[in-house]
Amino acid sequence: MRAGSLGLVVGCLLWSALSAGAAPPVPAPARPESGAVYDALQRTVRIKQVALSPDGARVAWVESVPVTEGARAESTRLQVLERAQPKRPPLRITASKDGAPCAEGSLAWSPDGKQLAFLSTAGEGSARQLYVVDATGTSVPARRLTTVKGVVATPKWSPDGKSVGVLVIDGAEDAQGPLGPAARETGVVRESSPVKRFAVVSVEDARLRFVSPAGLFVYEYAWSPDGARVALTAAPPPGDANWWVARVYAVEAATGETSLLHAPTWQVAEPAWSPDGKQLAFIEGLMSDEGNTGGDVWVVSVPERLAAKVRPGDKAVFASRVPPARNLTDGVKASATDLFWPTPERLVFAAQVQGESALVALSPKAAELTVLWKGPEHVAVSLARDGVTSAVVRDTFTQPPEVWTGPVGSWTQATRLNADVRVSVGDVRSVTWTSDGRQVQGWLVLSPGSADVKGRKVPMVTVVHGGPAAGVTPSFNPQTALLSARGYAVFLPNPRGSYGQGEAFVQANRRDFGHGDFRDVLAGVDAVLASAPVDPARQGITGWSYGGFLTMWAVTQTQRFQAAVAGAGIANWQSYYGTNHIDTWMLPYFGASVYDDPEAYARSSPINAVKQVRTPTLVLHGERDVEVPASQGYEFHKALKALGVKTQLVIYADEGHGFRKPEHQKDRILRTLDWFDANLTPVVPPAAPKVRAPAR
Repeated sequence: MRAGSLGLVVGCLLWSALSAGAAPPVPAPARPESGAVYDALQRTVRIKQVALSPDGARVAWVESVPVTEGARAESTRLQVLERAQPKRPPLRITASKDGAPCAEGSLAWSPDGKQLAFLSTAGEGSARQLYVVDATGTSVPARRLTTVKGVVATPKWSPDGKSVGVLVIDGAEDAQGPLGPAARETGVVRESSPVKRFAVVSVEDARLRFVSPAGLFVYEYAWSPDGARVALTAAPPPGDANWWVARVYAVEAATGETSLLHAPTWQVAEPAWSPDGKQLAFIEGLMSDEGNTGGDVWVVSVPERLAAKVRPGDKAVFASRVPPARNLTDGVKASATDLFWPTPERLVFAAQVQGESALVALSPKAAELTVLWKGPEHVAVSLARDGVTSAVVRDTFTQPPEVWTGPVGSWTQATRLNADVRVSVGDVRSVTWTSDGRQVQGWLVLSPGSADVKGRKVPMVTVVHGGPAAGVTPSFNPQTALLSARGYAVFLPNPRGSYGQGEAFVQANRRDFGHGDFRDVLAGVDAVLASAPVDPARQGITGWSYGGFLTMWAVTQTQRFQAAVAGAGIANWQSYYGTNHIDTWMLPYFGASVYDDPEAYARSSPINAVKQVRTPTLVLHGERDVEVPASQGYEFHKALKALGVKTQLVIYADEGHGFRKPEHQKDRILRTLDWFDANLTPVVPPAAPKVRAPAR
């Protein structure tokens, strides 16, 4: 895919400023100009969810409100568009009585497609509460259904339209999830943990009734077609840690009786009932992060009567007559990410395939696959009841997200929220190479004009994704855009352990962190150097989470990189095991605990080879990160400092694994740019025509 012709350039704000007059041999500091570009990019409207009504008549979406200077947090707004009247302005939905900014989202359509359930912080306090509103264009205001002092999440209507299911953590307002900042613990550290339960809220009288057992932490759920049962993925608490050992249950909606349907080998997500309620599909695979789904499509038959009931903590006792689950995509070189079961003979799943996105139809009986659509972009999909009509959010490295609707693969653009926004880059290439006998894929985004001057080579930054069970598909990303605008080529590899090539590829780095996957990354850098105008003497590497670990590992293994930025990285797997709050995820990857097999953890710890580091390394971390404690950043930084290596440690106050404060998000990206500018001295791209920044 070529993207160099996309000419409305936000990045021109930077290029024209740097190119006035003769370009100096070393560019000016990046922060002032890159800050202006970052602010312009922040005016891009991001679409966080799309939801198509069951009849396909209306599409709703959640869009970000551009961040203003000094904003404490990002706010969102809800929009509804009648598909039969695409030229009519969308209907704004909100629970805010005075129009004040708030966070709203988690859309769910009623079965008749006329009402929306959603969550909003519009009421008193900052907690999200459940609201219901008529979405047909009437002036009836949204009605609040809950007053929970805690957490409300994931609304879904019951099939009869009389109630809304939700997940509730009652009385634990500080429960932020594994990505959020940890609650501070002092005194005697509590052993008990809050429990997220499935509950039902009556639409008529707003009565809330808990259904699932008090000893199960519920992660996902799905109503059966008749509303009599609910499928759960759940585990005993603590919830943040035990997602990796979750099982599939069925709970009777009227009584709360719970039966075990499937005890998986790996992780499970996305339960989806067959239209007749006799089977349940789900995705199972080796996953390293809750919410970042990837794996094979499995199905289990569910009998009419589930006689054997289980309690949390019981051994794997299955309900009577439940046969083993079947893997319908075993050996398929793709990773399923979302799952729908619209008709008895047709499952539909979204997938990552060799760095691209795809929608695939699957016959449950014959396990036959049909690719409905595949392309080099990122998509989020919502499917109507007919299994054909869809709404998707589409974006690429150069095109911001927009909503499209229509039959799968034959979509019509429904929004033009970002019509004036483009980032201009050079060639965008899918790169493939061979490493240890495996074919590996990644993306290369060249800087603008880098191929126009014969003999000129540009610096490159390799960006390693987190996970490791994740994958890079082309998506609109401020960091990629800003690095490209500053004159860097950006390389985004999908080494072994990544989604997109099937489960065997995902599992290929078990008990091998930093070894085979890092060889894949280096072989990919070699492939880029052999085919693109990239300077081998000006190489940077960066990543967050697992990507932060692989960045720390890289500088202990090779001198090929002249600058590194490690975000939320793991320096020492042995000390990490005892200090993080989600250590259950490590058992499938390492095969045993650190206490039973310390050598497996030591073998992959950057700290054990830290004396080899010569690369200037910036270390970034959230102060209250529970997934990767900030102590890991301190440990690596202290070692580099003692060894005389150029380094800097930045701890962001009150942040978790995922940053929430706009000023910290901005500082993280601009500080990264500054570090590479200071250590890689990029070539400034040629001047581009000045354009007016998009007005918002």
